[in-house]
Amino acid sequence: MVNPSETTPGNDARKPKSLRRSRYGCRNCKLRKVKCDEVRPQCKRCSFFGVTCNYLLQVPDLQPVSADTRWQIKDQARRQLSISLETPVYTADGLDTFYMTPRHQEYVFRYLGRGPTLISNDPNTKKLNLGLLELCFVSPSLMHASLALALAYDRYKNGAATSNRKSEEYYHWTRSAVLLKKRLNQPIDTKDKDPVWGTAATLALLSFSFTDTDLPSHSWPVQLPNGSSSDPLDWLRMDNAKMSLWHVVDPSRSESIFSIMKDTYAQLASPLPKSGAKGIPGPLASLCDLGELSTAGNNPYFSAAHALSQLLEIKDSKVTVVHIQRFTKCIHEAFESLLRVRDLVALLLLYLWYSKAGRSIWWIESRARVERLAIRLYLQRTCGEDDKIQACLFADLRTCGGFSTALE
Repeated sequence: MVNPSETTPGNDARKPKSLRRSRYGCRNCKLRKVKCDEVRPQCKRCSFFGVTCNYLLQVPDLQPVSADTRWQIKDQARRQLSISLETPVYTADGLDTFYMTPRHQEYVFRYLGRGPTLISNDPNTKKLNLGLLELCFVSPSLMHASLALALAYDRYKNGAATSNRKSEEYYHWTRSAVLLKKRLNQPIDTKDKDPVWGTAATLALLSFSFTDTDLPSHSWPVQLPNGSSSDPLDWLRMDNAKMSLWHVVDPSRSESIFSIMKDTYAQLASPLPKSGAKGIPGPLASLCDLGELSTAGNNPYFSAAHALSQLLEIKDSKVTVVHIQRFTKCIHEAFESLLRVRDLVALLLLYLWYSKAGRSIWWIESRARVERLAIRLYLQRTCGEDDKIQACLFADLRTCGGFSTALE
């Protein structure tokens, strides 16, 4: 019998060709069993993988790029991404690694690189999104969250039913949450702060944009939550969880990419009136039982009514994220409790906020398409003969005078 390993004219064609291996490649590529291009000081594979090339013995294997070099490396990856989506791209942070398919690259670059037209009217949004795009390549948790948000935006734009959570979208959402929790269980270095805040903020947006059903008649508050449905104010819990990280990551610090939003943060923190009902449309002030002596301490609607009234005075084209968040920051303690028991006035304030904020911010409109109509249906069924509430319900018509005039 002829030994197959022997070289004969008949078996030359069947003899496997030897693969050319890189003799002088970096250890990272050898560990990953990929061909190294041997470019120094940083080979292309390591650049896209997000690790420091280790030709030298003193450089550890698969070490994430340092904070002072990652921007240059990831900017190169972003430029390459805009040229060709066929190039393999990895995102890694030392705890996890995620390989991005061309489809993943297209989604995240289209959302953060170009940006949805209605994400907000803040002029800093485009610059911030580009910063987040760079951070995605050194933070798998942020990359997964950004992919989920990009998919959510696609569904919103294409009018897909909000109840049909695509498995891919849900996977990226949950994977991001798991990785964020894993990161928070580790010491938070300076280089981790922006990715942590970006991930938490993105997860909060995702939580707000989803509803359990796309049918208003099956949504809260028309239908009370049951064992199989989520908390109707779960988005509020997620936003509060995000804000609990503020003192840990301080996104307003000068070296943070979020520092360009410092004026926005300052506006959000600016105080509301301490007393009175000045600036609140008459019928709304009457419904909320607000007068000259009213304060946040003696009236649970006080802060929310003032924040809403300030929002109603702003033209739709001028509404920014900070304007709409001033209202959500007022949903706490007493006012939150009123919403949970389906208090009519509290629901009306939320309804009017949906009506205004949903015109400018896409992830709010995504929920408002269902929940705003559900609140309206509930209020019409419950208090259809209450002229004051009915007047407020129909005050959101797009008239020249806007909300405030219609409420006078």
